[in-house]
Amino acid sequence: MGMIKVVGLGAGELDQMPLGVYRTLKGAPNVRVRTLDHPVVADLQQEGVTFESYDETYERFDSFEAVYKTIVNDLIDRAQVEDVVYAVPGHPFVAEKTVQLLQDSADHHQVKLEVVGGTSFLDQMYTSLRIDPIEGCQILDGTVLKQEEIQMRHHLIIVQVYDSLIASDVKLTLMESYPDDYEVTICTAAGTAEEELVRVPLYELDHQTEVNNLTAVYVPPVQDEKLLYKDIQYLKGVIARLRSPEGCPWDRKQTHQSLKRFLLEESYEVLEAIDQEDDEQLTEELGDVLLQVLLHAQIGEEAGYFQLADVIETLTEKMIRRHPHVFGDKSVQSAEDVTSVWEEVKRKEKADSNMSQPKRSISSFPSMLAAAETMQKDIAKTGFEYEAIEQVYDKVLEELNEVKAAEDLELEKEYGDLLLAVVSLGRFIKQSPEVSLHKALTTFLTRFEYVEAQAEKASMTIDDVNVTTLDAWWKEAKRLESDE
Repeated sequence: MGMIKVVGLGAGELDQMPLGVYRTLKGAPNVRVRTLDHPVVADLQQEGVTFESYDETYERFDSFEAVYKTIVNDLIDRAQVEDVVYAVPGHPFVAEKTVQLLQDSADHHQVKLEVVGGTSFLDQMYTSLRIDPIEGCQILDGTVLKQEEIQMRHHLIIVQVYDSLIASDVKLTLMESYPDDYEVTICTAAGTAEEELVRVPLYELDHQTEVNNLTAVYVPPVQDEKLLYKDIQYLKGVIARLRSPEGCPWDRKQTHQSLKRFLLEESYEVLEAIDQEDDEQLTEELGDVLLQVLLHAQIGEEAGYFQLADVIETLTEKMIRRHPHVFGDKSVQSAEDVTSVWEEVKRKEKADSNMSQPKRSISSFPSMLAAAETMQKDIAKTGFEYEAIEQVYDKVLEELNEVKAAEDLELEKEYGDLLLAVVSLGRFIKQSPEVSLHKALTTFLTRFEYVEAQAEKASMTIDDVNVTTLDAWWKEAKRLESDE
């Protein structure tokens, strides 16, 4: 079995190199090095260490993935014949993809892998920046930086910022969370005689200085709490404080039951914002709905039953489970196929959990129209359904005639049957009766408010205005709507 000994070249200067690493390099007849572009290599060459680099491999391929795979394959092949010393910048386990790949390949190819330490550039960064990582520190790769991974309350060191294009991408990603003028530090060759620390506002990150393979970007932790207002965990803390003994009396007294009507009201306001195509208002109203979710989650956490993390986990697991065409190998061609997949998954869920068909109940619905629509959809799946929309139209007319002919004692029942028929019509024409009624009611109230305003202008009340004038104002309100 051959052996590959991986050696870390340290942060940049020979004086910083551990004695054991130095002796390993000096004693090797030949050292394979990922790149010669490292300050300590020239010093070692002057002391007689011979290097063969993989720099030309970078010229042969368009992706780093292909470069790293080629390097690893070459090292494995060489180790079948002789022991190999392989040198990498910094520490072998810090931002060194080839070493990670070697770990995966060595056992499979019966090659022994030994890793000799080295000084990480991170140690020098902590010293140069005068920060204590125990306070909370994130090390992220600038080539794959994602906004959702960033913890703004921590020290943030972004590595692999080796060219202006990556610096630009890093800047844009950071600007999704931080103000444009937030001060960051560009740190190059930390801990060496060539060290350079440049503090710049975030928007100038990719303009102020040249970057290279020894460059990292430091973002200090946020001190201004207002910058955390986009953080869901910070918001969760706000809600917890409102519910605390030192918080708000109104929020403290709320229960799942008392909050029900507020969730319904906020949901209607979301619908209204959507109908008005008012994005700013929609943002606020969705926030109000989120507030209801967080209040319920906080109440659940205080009672020891569930918390926000459980709500999120349950939803995430359900979305992945019920979308095998996205997260699995299921194939779909249309929205109708998706519906079939969804129903199939739900049937399997019931079978796997040995769940019996739940008793249908309308008690959980704030609206009977919503209850009727949901129950009709559920029952239709059994095959108890109209065959064509013409039958629905006939049913609506039939029920309308029965309302006309009903005696007082029968009127409530016949009117209910008419409403059920109208809900069925909504399903066939793909219109929600709840949403449609909400929109119609909103329109009605807007028109009526216009009529009231006209009466007020005339120093009159609605009762004082004749029907002809009221009807004229009503038509005028309709005309103004169509002109908008």
